[in-house]
Amino acid sequence: MISHRDRSAQRISALDERAEALHLKRGMGIADARAMHPSIDIVEADPEADRRLLEGLADWCDRYTPLVALDGADGLYLDVTGCTHLFGGERAMLDDILARFFQQGFDVRAGLAATPGAAWAAARFCGDRIVPSGEEEALLAPLPLAALRIEADIRASLESVGLRTAGAVMAAPRAPLARRFGSTLLLRLDQALGRLDEAVSPRLPVAPLSVERHLAEPVVLTAEIERLVEMLAVTLKVDLERRGEGARMLALLLFRVDGAVSRIAVGTSRPLREPKLIQRLFHERLAALEQDIDAGYGFDLVRLSVLAAAAFDMQQADLTGEAQDDGADIALFADRIRARLGDNAVLKAVAVESHLPERAVATIPFSEAPQRTTPPKRSDRKDAPPTTIFPPERPIRLFRSPEPIEVPATEMPEGPPMNFRWRRALYRVAHAEGPERIAPEWWQKSEEDAPTRDYFRIEDSDGRRYWLYRQGLYGAGQPSPRWFMHGVFA
Repeated sequence: MISHRDRSAQRISALDERAEALHLKRGMGIADARAMHPSIDIVEADPEADRRLLEGLADWCDRYTPLVALDGADGLYLDVTGCTHLFGGERAMLDDILARFFQQGFDVRAGLAATPGAAWAAARFCGDRIVPSGEEEALLAPLPLAALRIEADIRASLESVGLRTAGAVMAAPRAPLARRFGSTLLLRLDQALGRLDEAVSPRLPVAPLSVERHLAEPVVLTAEIERLVEMLAVTLKVDLERRGEGARMLALLLFRVDGAVSRIAVGTSRPLREPKLIQRLFHERLAALEQDIDAGYGFDLVRLSVLAAAAFDMQQADLTGEAQDDGADIALFADRIRARLGDNAVLKAVAVESHLPERAVATIPFSEAPQRTTPPKRSDRKDAPPTTIFPPERPIRLFRSPEPIEVPATEMPEGPPMNFRWRRALYRVAHAEGPERIAPEWWQKSEEDAPTRDYFRIEDSDGRRYWLYRQGLYGAGQPSPRWFMHGVFA
């Protein structure tokens, strides 16, 4: 038996068939149960472990349908619409589910019906049963009120007026039932009978495209899994070409014969549908996870799914038949590195609209960086004047945070320093260019009172070049300006 704490008392939360034969029931106090049978074994409930087990079983049920939802703490919903013919029909599918659960050591009850409410009642009160469409009322009529999935207080109120079965509720006038017991009772009844639709929300998003292969002999070796990935990618390519799309996120699901499921996902920087390239990405990912994937007695089902897709831009081929795409090799290299080391292993610098240099560039994962899909437009005017405005020169290395320096003297209050001390070393200025005035964004409220910066390009007596700035302006009533080193040139 399994016990749980209910307020200040320990009560039975679950029990097996042998405990039921001893006339023990759920909700009974542990003290009363031990008084009746002192030798019973009692285990404290672990809700978190039960939840993980139920989620693991839900993952395993993905082999039958991608629409799997959790039902409380001890049940699963499987929407098998359009899937039963893949397993030889409804009876064959239900028998296969029950047999596989039994082989894993679980005592499972299942029901199959046209509505979630009828299937729930068939599973919990009738055992292994398939309810033909239109016979939901005949199924529910002899069952107790609990088969309608209503609250305990509503059941107690119904029983107090002599309504003890679902059939008695269905035979009673609806208006008095709604006034006295609320609308939930009629809602549950109509959902079970199919008068109102009841949505089953899957716990995981459904992939728009999936291909799978059932194996007569389970596979164990990584090389065999990679070969299957390439074979599945060939089939997947046809569907992607028909939709004019390429995969941006792929998932490989490995179903082990004992019920465990391994999920392996890879992302791409560009839409991808070439089987060889998909196989390379999963080769890197499998190599990185080799120690974490336990094949056990082998995998008997392998599925490749497209979790996210995007429009696939065709590339113009040259005379050799090869597409001209200078960034394709870099994107593939970055994807392989990310597949082995993680999404943050390859970062890309992108421009940010900010006046301050330290905020003008941000590093983001390579796959999230914007990709140019069309070449830049060129002017068609032959007489258009050439562009002669160049952006200000910037240093090769920009410090993450500007470092303070000491400036003992300047040629003029607003001019460059004559020498400065940085990191305990004195540098004499030979040449200087500037100032270049940079102020924070005026529309940012947090930057309204931030001081203005005057940047100078400095060359010392040894030929080394630096980028430093004066923060603040000279003037009456203002604090003395401070100097900072922000970067160094090559």
